[in-house]
Amino acid sequence: MEPSFNLTSPTSGRGRHRAVRRPVLATVAQAASEHVSAFAGRTAVVAAAGSGVLLSLVAAPSAQAAPATELSTSLAGKPVQGTLDSASLDALTSQARQAVAAAPVVTVAPDADLKVEKTAVSVTSAAENEEYRAQVAAEESAERGSAVVSIGMRYLGVPYLWGGSTPAGMDCSGFTSYVYAQVGINLPRTSSEQRYAGPEVPASQARPGDLIWSPGHIAIYAGDGMQIEAPVPGQTVRYTSIWQSNPTFIRVG
Repeated sequence: MEPSFNLTSPTSGRGRHRAVRRPVLATVAQAASEHVSAFAGRTAVVAAAGSGVLLSLVAAPSAQAAPATELSTSLAGKPVQGTLDSASLDALTSQARQAVAAAPVVTVAPDADLKVEKTAVSVTSAAENEEYRAQVAAEESAERGSAVVSIGMRYLGVPYLWGGSTPAGMDCSGFTSYVYAQVGINLPRTSSEQRYAGPEVPASQARPGDLIWSPGHIAIYAGDGMQIEAPVPGQTVRYTSIWQSNPTFIRVG
């Protein structure tokens, strides 16, 4: 017996259903490709009700688009490729220009209140400047005096030599002039001349490095009532207490 076919069976019905729908899906994809420029700058999703068809159109922004941008569609799970032509890209560029032209412009009202921070300006008087310079000079002098004492202590034990002014032998003024020369100060050669090498200062204000003068003799004040000197023939440079009666203190430099 020849087999019979039920043309109204669900299987054959589904066969006819697929045969009818495929041309429709292809038509939808073709129409979407031809009109993709209408969706420029955004993503469009089209669903055919009951058909299981999903159509997605993706158009690249004009700022990132190449001369031809690929178009991706999905038909029943199968991708279909297409392109955006140069006319569509020009349209995207035109839209971008229009968006920039339509952007709001920031303006400032003519009566806007402009606030500027103000910093107080201090003015120093001439007297204050003089005080500052005097303070700096005093500090430099004190540092130089300390250096003089430190250098003078290196020559303890050098023998006294009349007229001498080197470590081989020194007299009192030869010793002081040799030490001060090492801090850049040139003193006169004799003690009587060194007496006027700088201003006189009270004993209460004497600082290390000042000269101590008495008739016929000169030494270096070391602070705390002490001095460094080349005393007399037969002795050496020494660190000792001030023995002179009422000496004169002289600030040098």
